[in-house]
Amino acid sequence: MANVEFRDSLLQEINQDGLLTDQQLEEIVEEHERTGRATRDIVLDMQVLTEEQLLELIARHLGTEVIDIQGIEIEPDIIRSLPASVARMYNVVPLEADSGAVELATCDLLSPEVVDELMFVLTRDVSFKVAKEADIKNTLQRYYGDESESVSEMLSALENELEDAGDLINLGTGEDNVYEIETAANAAPVVRFVNLVLYQAVQDRASDIHFEPFENEFKIRYRVDGALYEMAPPPKHLALPVSSRLKVISGLNIAERRLPQDGRIQLNVAGRTIDFRVSTLPTQFGESVVLRVLDRSVVSLDLENLGFPDDIFEDFTTDIAKPNGIIIVTGPTGSGKTTTLYSALRRLNTIESKLLTAEDPVEYDIEGLVQVPMHEAIGLTFARTLRAFLRQDPDIIMVGEIRDLETAEIAVQASLTGHLVFSTLHTNDAAGAVTRLIDMGVEPFLISSTLEAVLGQRLVRTICKDCRTEFEPEDEQLDLLGLSRAQIEGRPFFFGAGCQKCNDTGYRGRRGIYEYLRISDPIRTLISERKPSLVMREKAVELGMRTLREDGIRCILDGYTTVEEVVKYT
Repeated sequence: MANVEFRDSLLQEINQDGLLTDQQLEEIVEEHERTGRATRDIVLDMQVLTEEQLLELIARHLGTEVIDIQGIEIEPDIIRSLPASVARMYNVVPLEADSGAVELATCDLLSPEVVDELMFVLTRDVSFKVAKEADIKNTLQRYYGDESESVSEMLSALENELEDAGDLINLGTGEDNVYEIETAANAAPVVRFVNLVLYQAVQDRASDIHFEPFENEFKIRYRVDGALYEMAPPPKHLALPVSSRLKVISGLNIAERRLPQDGRIQLNVAGRTIDFRVSTLPTQFGESVVLRVLDRSVVSLDLENLGFPDDIFEDFTTDIAKPNGIIIVTGPTGSGKTTTLYSALRRLNTIESKLLTAEDPVEYDIEGLVQVPMHEAIGLTFARTLRAFLRQDPDIIMVGEIRDLETAEIAVQASLTGHLVFSTLHTNDAAGAVTRLIDMGVEPFLISSTLEAVLGQRLVRTICKDCRTEFEPEDEQLDLLGLSRAQIEGRPFFFGAGCQKCNDTGYRGRRGIYEYLRISDPIRTLISERKPSLVMREKAVELGMRTLREDGIRCILDGYTTVEEVVKYT
């Protein structure tokens, strides 16, 4: 493990100083891969070094010293030399500044790429001093104030910068001049603006960022906990430079504006490694760009943290340990199916098992899994990949989605030849998955002999803990849920009143609600007889399955979510 490919300069320096055993090194890399947390935080948590020792090591390798910034008064001019968004994005504080150089306090060993980026964004040389992380956070708070203020300030400061760079950026609206577009995309104000938008999205726990050009405006929206929120719209003429900037950093062809493209970005945002999946779409008024934010420190890939009820957790962990069979997770787009499957694979990811995944596209890189991204354009489909998988001697296979009869048949074949197969289907409930497979043309006797279980799931928003308020439900609300007063036994319901922590929405975070259909003998008989999904569902409920609605009601009574959320999703 000592020859691990270092993508992290701090870890490389600690290892070179001989301060880590091979086992510690392996644990740190594994934790970083799994959660995306900063290496320095993991090293401190594991108590490999004290913070003082770590800062000394960073200072030594930067050729500088450790200082105490708590007692330093920083001049207003110096603070103005570093925009708030840059300070927060890179976790740095300005100490000295003139027209050609700026000295920054940092708590981390910044990679050469990040140092180059800082020099480019600030258009001057940078040097460093090292200080404690808590001190840097306090100083940022003291001099740059509330984050929401810094965003609006940043936007107005950018307006002025953009006016100064106006000629340059308007260059980029020339239809086919690639050089001009690239120059505009790399203009410092544009780079800074894109960094700010990405930083703000990560801070707000957004799952997606939408850049949408319209005839008279350019909109930017974040999706947080499943709902879209609009941020202050930037000037319309920024649409092309911004979309081009996003294409530059995700390695896409900036000259191609007539066809959709897909790419990926990996960025360090405030000390965390964040992956963004990028998708561009040509529209009437320019390119619409959507970024899916994949932040491993927000998404937990541990089965224990998915919010399964105890009985489902027990059944699911038993079923995924079986040597062969098919396990399907169903639900609409964005219901957390992939996260559930990854969590199951992580639990099964041991030295003794060979795990292969076919995904469209690969969402999280997980150490120990052989992950293959689909490429329909060159004929690399789920069916073709699955066929190749069977010659790779796997134990467990995950297929991103069963979309057609060919894929379904090979999945069945894989299961019959002793492999455990995981996949997803877009159906409304667990019983619907069986009907969907029959509709595709899979023989019912093959489904009944290979399918082990179907997990149906949805994500509902959870009530913000800081403004959670009790109330007495009205009869109409109980009717919507099909409940009587006697059934709730006087238990209170809750809603979020709205506060600063949750942006006045009343919600913060999401959790899953589940229904788990185990394929027992009575269900196998119904499948073989081609019975409709309603009959199967009724039989499953009779055998003890809780429906999505019933699990949603459990979440309401436990104070996690609201009536509106459960009614909306079940």
